[in-house]
Amino acid sequence: MVWLLVALAAVAVFVIAAVAIGRETRRLDAQPPRPVFDVDEAVEWIGDRLPFDVAAVLSHDDVRQILRWSLDQLAVRAEDEVLVVDDEAVAYVQVRARDAGHDWTEAHIQTVLERQLAYLEAIGAVRPEE
Repeated sequence: MVWLLVALAAVAVFVIAAVAIGRETRRLDAQPPRPVFDVDEAVEWIGDRLPFDVAAVLSHDDVRQILRWSLDQLAVRAEDEVLVVDDEAVAYVQVRARDAGHDWTEAHIQTVLERQLAYLEAIGAVRPEE
């Protein structure tokens, strides 16, 4: 008799777990995937979309460094709800680049940051400006 109760309890636990897992699976399946910023993917995406004159000056490693500094600056401004490429973002990266000995122009940095914003829009991390 005890074995029968143990077996029924085990079946009941399995059924409850299967229902709960099935319900959560359906709920998660209905939601769009969360965008993930992958630095390596972003460097490739942005580097492949740079205009020729900028790509002739900046390597993919340069793009990676600009993105890192841009992300540092975004972390400082995390309270902002609007993500834009503004003069402050360009100036922040330009100062960091100058301190590191790079001679990138404001136009080079501006172009990379604009492509970064386009990448974030492409992966669904931000909405385009309305």
